[in-house]
Amino acid sequence: MKNIIFYKFSGSGNDFIIIDNRKNIVTHSSLPRFVMNLCKRKMSAGADGLILIETSKKADFKWRFYNSDGSLAEMCGNGARCAARFAFLNKITGEKMSFETIAGIVNAEVIDEMVKVKLTDPVDFIPDFGLELSSGHTRLGKINTGVPHVVIHTDDLDNIDLVKLGKEIRFHDLFAPAGTNVNFASIKDKNTIEIRTYERGVEDETLACGTGSVASAMIIAHTRGIKPPLNVITRSGCILTIHFKEKGGNFHEVYLEGDARIIYKGELFEDAWNY
Repeated sequence: MKNIIFYKFSGSGNDFIIIDNRKNIVTHSSLPRFVMNLCKRKMSAGADGLILIETSKKADFKWRFYNSDGSLAEMCGNGARCAARFAFLNKITGEKMSFETIAGIVNAEVIDEMVKVKLTDPVDFIPDFGLELSSGHTRLGKINTGVPHVVIHTDDLDNIDLVKLGKEIRFHDLFAPAGTNVNFASIKDKNTIEIRTYERGVEDETLACGTGSVASAMIIAHTRGIKPPLNVITRSGCILTIHFKEKGGNFHEVYLEGDARIIYKGELFEDAWNY
């Protein structure tokens, strides 16, 4: 491959490499290795994930979203906002658009550096169940907001051993073989929660998780009787706003709203992935 033009975006602390691949410039024979090498911090451009923007017969464009470990993911809320603003800035679409993901068609609207994304309706909702962990019995809820998430309510968000607990739950037999993302949520006031997330595919805590914020808002709202919209304070300090409607445990009209900031535009040389 020749040198590749790329953009770096940040969505509430999640950072992404975005490449316009509508002309199939990324043709690496081992794409997972290519992605993993590019996303490796200090060795290359570094990112939580990589997004390829491609042509679609169903929507304005299609994306392929990869986690930093090279795995292909169905959906990413923060990445979706960044992809939408990338498409608008590069005149691929107007301010309102739809794009194709593995999870389904996603609609988005760009308003300056903010983007509001309409997500596909969640599935696999179980608001409360028990799980045996090495630390003891834990209550949690689960929902798939494009990717699978579990949510645990805690009053001591700062002092949990997030990586240890998150990793144990992420790889628990109950969620095999795909695994799950793991969120810990704390209620701040009547319409605000704070969360921390262990992300599958990154295999560590990230500064923000869009689909995790949506999952946490829904489960906390349902179990604690909180009415939407909910503001979610991410670990980066950025706030995501979650809108949704619920009837009988079925969620619809789900929107994720937050920043999608362009950080820089650059050129990737072969040394960035070939090492």
